[in-house]
Amino acid sequence: MEISGEMMGCKSKIAVVMAKPNEIQGLMEAFDGCCGVFHTSSVADPAGLSGYSKSMAEMEGKASENVMKACARTPSVKHCVLTSSLLACIWRDNSQYELPPLVNHNCWSNESLCVDKKLWYALGKLKAEKVAWKIAEEMSLNLTTICPGLITGHEFSYRNPTATIAYLKGAQEMYANGLLATADVRRLAEAHVSVFEAMKTTTAFGRYICFDRVIQCEDEAEKLADEIGILRNKISGNSSDFVFPNCFELSNKKLANLMSRTLRSCYAES
Repeated sequence: MEISGEMMGCKSKIAVVMAKPNEIQGLMEAFDGCCGVFHTSSVADPAGLSGYSKSMAEMEGKASENVMKACARTPSVKHCVLTSSLLACIWRDNSQYELPPLVNHNCWSNESLCVDKKLWYALGKLKAEKVAWKIAEEMSLNLTTICPGLITGHEFSYRNPTATIAYLKGAQEMYANGLLATADVRRLAEAHVSVFEAMKTTTAFGRYICFDRVIQCEDEAEKLADEIGILRNKISGNSSDFVFPNCFELSNKKLANLMSRTLRSCYAES
């Protein structure tokens, strides 16, 4: 696991424990004494290049499997929150006219489609989440997953160029279909806390889609491009190239309802 410089230098009561995601025993030792685990990591390119390959997608799935098994085998761990991706929800088959227009937490991407389009980052997140749910069911692990859009804010894209560039593969098609959304990293952090707190009272369950902005016009596409340092046409391109422009509607209602309850409760106690 990679530990950021900010965390290493933190003066608050944080213990930094190193563990390898391919060693279950080491993960168990790291998790020992913790009541909850947030599995937020994403596989980094071992060559240090800006990209995400098919082999990395396989690594992502295996790492998720190991983390889930370690959580389930660690007696102190009661809850686990996995950071998946909106990409694990939106890449469905090409028969779009047969699909319902609402895209929410019940939707899953199609693995074959991700392979055909070489959407390796989407494939990695899909594999990671699928195997997490499989292990959770088999080993009675209390799991929830959060599926954020493209993570932005606080120079996130500049510090995490691999994930940002990999997420945006297929961006023009996502934009044309109304499925390109972003999630501010601070809001995403609040979502993780809200979901974790609600898990303690069994009011949080299943999957949650997280986003705060859907890119729906040229001005919004240009603003996003400026934020992450790419050309606008990499996002919007020529929307007329796609047969079904803006035919879907993203919904994060499940998460919004949960956060309104949990954050209100937190403020009331403070």
